[in-house]
Amino acid sequence: MSQTAAAPDAVSLGKSGAQAEEAGPRHRWWILAVIGLAQLMVVLDATIVNIALPSAQAGLGFSDGNRTWIVTAYSLAFGSLLLLGGRIADLFGRKPAFLVGVGGFAAASAVAGAAVNFEMLVAGRALQGLFGALLAPAALSLLTTTFTNPKERAKAFGVYGAIAGSGAAVGLLLGGVLTEYMNWRWTLYVNLFIAAFALVGGAMLLKSTARDRNSKLDLPGTALVTTGLFSIVYGFSNAESHDWSSPMSWGFLTVGAALLTAFTWWQTRAPHPLLPLRVLLDRNRGASFIAMLISSAGMFGVFLFLTYYLQLSLGYSAVETGLAFLPMVGALMVSATMSTSFLIPRFGPKIVVPLGMVLGAVGLVWLTALDMDSTYAAHILGPLLFAGLGIGLIMAPGMSLATSGVAPEDSGVASASVNTMQQIGGSIGTALLNTLAASAATAYLVGKDPANKLNQAQAALESYSTAYWWSAGFFAAGALTTVLLYRRGVPAVDADAAPTVHM
Repeated sequence: MSQTAAAPDAVSLGKSGAQAEEAGPRHRWWILAVIGLAQLMVVLDATIVNIALPSAQAGLGFSDGNRTWIVTAYSLAFGSLLLLGGRIADLFGRKPAFLVGVGGFAAASAVAGAAVNFEMLVAGRALQGLFGALLAPAALSLLTTTFTNPKERAKAFGVYGAIAGSGAAVGLLLGGVLTEYMNWRWTLYVNLFIAAFALVGGAMLLKSTARDRNSKLDLPGTALVTTGLFSIVYGFSNAESHDWSSPMSWGFLTVGAALLTAFTWWQTRAPHPLLPLRVLLDRNRGASFIAMLISSAGMFGVFLFLTYYLQLSLGYSAVETGLAFLPMVGALMVSATMSTSFLIPRFGPKIVVPLGMVLGAVGLVWLTALDMDSTYAAHILGPLLFAGLGIGLIMAPGMSLATSGVAPEDSGVASASVNTMQQIGGSIGTALLNTLAASAATAYLVGKDPANKLNQAQAALESYSTAYWWSAGFFAAGALTTVLLYRRGVPAVDADAAPTVHM
């Protein structure tokens, strides 16, 4: 962040008008609450429906093979349309994009919750992903342009990063409660209540911005990146149900990589690029994008496989599983707020973010020791606290630095890029870790009686341990990458980067 003289001048003036202009909108903390609610709604839906899937399957009568489409439909639409959603927010206004995204997400949730068959549920989930792709970048770009004072921005991004990082765990808890005490449809209907507050608050508090009528949507770029991201997410999704050697896996991944390469080439020639390369080329910003990608892949080693372990190996209920993650959520919230408001301004990201990666790796290596006799207090709580502290040190600084120094007209697409990295990282983590875990279980059962319950239980432990080791490897690679890429010292705006404009 640049060390400008604007803040001292505002103080010396001693005038509330100048201070208010420097700090941002008068109701900015209420705006943060509205944005936080909307972001919570989006991140909840990555996991809240997962716990309800067996109940939904029993209610609607679809097969095990079709069950994955309830998750995949959301991730495909969300992941492939994020950059388009971010650019729409830049071109047509962040407030209308936010309100349409919130309203559309609520409507899609109502459709999915009222589903009378499998097709209607999948359609509702896909629509959730579509409107989520408009909502998520608009929310983050609103945060970027609302909080321009460095100290307040640090606090706001700490809160936002805590919501983004803990949403998956909160989704597990809320999904368990709603499924156990109401029914699976309420894991979708709950969005209507969240959206109602976000819609009213957004309509009252957010200010409309003038549309830049000289800019146009990059249609070739949109087609290339949308189909490219769709192919990447779909390829990794197929890797869970198909072998990696299947054309449905490597074929889509190859096509996706080729399309994204073509998209990058086109962005250097497009008159109105969908993703101006100036957004990506700042060193700290690029390091933050990579940090979000790697940490999102590694996080699934905690959320996904520890959920399996708690429920299938230790016999926890859905609600108990959600409650088990609460200490991790608390640790994440503390470290997220501390990282942006205290640690980054004093030590810089080159120390803080790699430290978060190391803590995440330590937590996951610790989890590899779990067995059938492990207890929560002695063997699970410690690793969860380490992982929570680590993720908080990564997520909040990563989101803040990935959008720092971006011109207001690029804030939407920069925010979309952050969300895209999270989504692609999650897709990679889910597919790769599921495949490796399944292979480890199969390898363990070679030469043993697969029908034996003890062998089955030990094979499951082997699969979870393998996933934890690989997740730890993701975090270790992230530590090495970020310590090399981040600049030394406290962040400052690169003279060649897009400027931060106070509005």
